[in-house]
Amino acid sequence: MESIYVLAMAKSHRTTNDKDLIRWDQEYAKIEGRLQKNYGPLPMQLVISKKGKKAKCNHIEQQRLSQYVGNMNVVMFAPEDLHLVKGSPQVRRRFIDMEIGQVSPIYLHDMSQMQKILQQRNHYLKMMQIQKKSDEAMLEILTDQFIQVAAKIVLKRFEFIHLLEKWAKPIHSGISRGLETLKIEYKPSVDVSEDQELSKMVERFESKFAEVRKREVDRGVTLFGPHRDDLLFYVNDRDVQTFGSQGQQRTTALSIKLAEIELIHSEIKEYPILLLDDVLSELDDYRQSHLLNTIQGKVQTFVTTTSVEGIDHQTLKEAATFTVDAGSIGRV
Repeated sequence: MESIYVLAMAKSHRTTNDKDLIRWDQEYAKIEGRLQKNYGPLPMQLVISKKGKKAKCNHIEQQRLSQYVGNMNVVMFAPEDLHLVKGSPQVRRRFIDMEIGQVSPIYLHDMSQMQKILQQRNHYLKMMQIQKKSDEAMLEILTDQFIQVAAKIVLKRFEFIHLLEKWAKPIHSGISRGLETLKIEYKPSVDVSEDQELSKMVERFESKFAEVRKREVDRGVTLFGPHRDDLLFYVNDRDVQTFGSQGQQRTTALSIKLAEIELIHSEIKEYPILLLDDVLSELDDYRQSHLLNTIQGKVQTFVTTTSVEGIDHQTLKEAATFTVDAGSIGRV
């Protein structure tokens, strides 16, 4: 399950340390797969070593991972994804970035650039804080570089959340039997609701940075930007994270995952691969049935579970089932 995800996304969903993906007695890890696209087969390969990653599509080495990610689209639904609603803002930012990155290589490139500039800017602010002196010209250059890429990221996130809500609303209504209405609100560092022109976003960022300049120098850190954005989920106008029941939080998470599938399909005209990693046991019978009925017949799905009890008989009948015992895989 993890190898499929890593082959698609060039990173793991469970660890941020690539070294964890390499066996302790090996120099590197290699994953290969053959994807069937609308236009034909696409061989893919990813090699992870201590020196970094090398990716190939159709036997051609990709110069950037942003060119590689998006060739194979996946949606992962694991128990930790239930923290999408009740977890930290960092969890939700990671979710946004991973999903937009699958359909927008430019976004991945912009995110990579922003992280580098943010690191440089934070380092410089920390130096200014410690040394009590500054080169305003240098800080101005770093701030301008950060603003140019941050404005594009915020606008892309705003567009993505708008589309996600469009798909998630009817799905959530269906799961809740029409009793609940889902609303998703993007909470960026600067207002994006009135005018979505890039030049206007740049102006808002410039104004905000001028306002917090002294505080940033005093604290030695960049106080706002895409790295501090968040998402809020509302059910019947109530904040699900704070006031929602466990059932409402799970319905919201499930709705978001099913919406991801439809959003990706609407963007690239192909369904992603769905990975259900030991998550069925976390859903009650009704939500489990809704999930399986929604994807049946249109989405290639890989499911891991410690027990097949409770899984619909027809689903099992149509599936290829394997057992894993002490590292050995057998067909049932």
